Amino acid sequence: MTFDVKILGCNSASFAFGRHHTAQLVNNNQNLFLIDCGEATQIQMMRHQVRHSRIDHIFISHLHGDHYLGLMGLVFTFHLQGRSEDLHIYGPAGLNDIITIQLQHSESRLNYTIHFHLIEENDQLLFENEDIQVYTVQMNHRIPCYGFVFEEKQRKHKLIRELLPPTLTKENLHELKDGQDVVDADGTVWKNETLATPPPEPRKYVYCADTRVLEGQIPRLMGANLLYHEATFTNDMQARAETTFHTTAEEAGEFAARHQVRQLLIGHFSSRYFDLVPFLKEAQQTFSETILAVEGHTFDVHPVHPLKLKEQNAEFSVTQ
Repeated sequence: MTFDVKILGCNSASFAFGRHHTAQLVNNNQNLFLIDCGEATQIQMMRHQVRHSRIDHIFISHLHGDHYLGLMGLVFTFHLQGRSEDLHIYGPAGLNDIITIQLQHSESRLNYTIHFHLIEENDQLLFENEDIQVYTVQMNHRIPCYGFVFEEKQRKHKLIRELLPPTLTKENLHELKDGQDVVDADGTVWKNETLATPPPEPRKYVYCADTRVLEGQIPRLMGANLLYHEATFTNDMQARAETTFHTTAEEAGEFAARHQVRQLLIGHFSSRYFDLVPFLKEAQQTFSETILAVEGHTFDVHPVHPLKLKEQNAEFSVTQ
């Protein structure tokens, strides 16, 4: 099942060196979720051949312009192109007022309905379908700001149809799908592993928006397959990172190691920097599995083999 992230924008407050404001597109089983919508997000969608009509859910982390100023343009584009499906927007207090007042003063009546979902607290369940759940994680920024955790649900075991004995009942089949051993109508015990194959481990993508590096370990983030974390500055601007409530690349790497994630994706680069290689090198000093959030690239949320994750966790425990 598809689970990946396309980077549409990776810069911070200002456009620079061909880099754009923050926006990402999460694809889970062909369901598209937009995270943040900075200015020019629509242009980036066209450039990278994204069918924005398939987006039904938009998550806004906070109300700094580089994370939401492209939203109203997208709302009007949906209208002009004849959208009729409902649109769900998730964001902090104030976002609904921003949308409503622009519609009011432009005397606009949309072809479709917007449902606004207020983000109010940490670890809040925002969205759920048969495949995935989306939770909040509170950031430490100058204004209310939240990240998002996309967690796959545990899937059912897959029956090996050609091996199923005729004595199994419908209830037995449901039990096998749930991973249980079963007793058939004749009293025979059947081990689950002989009649079904286990599902892959559920995958997790974590998006950490603008923030000072968070302390301790956050249970919801532990063991993520892919973690995006802002890295606005390198260590030469540590004081500036603290003043503006942002993170350095090294701190992002430390955060990834502390949460035992498989892979770290860094972005939200300051316009002070033309060359992004120093960000990569700095983060890799504390977490080797770091990659840059390059615009236009799509990153798979790779599964982690349980044994490998256990080995990584053991190694982390020893080194700490």
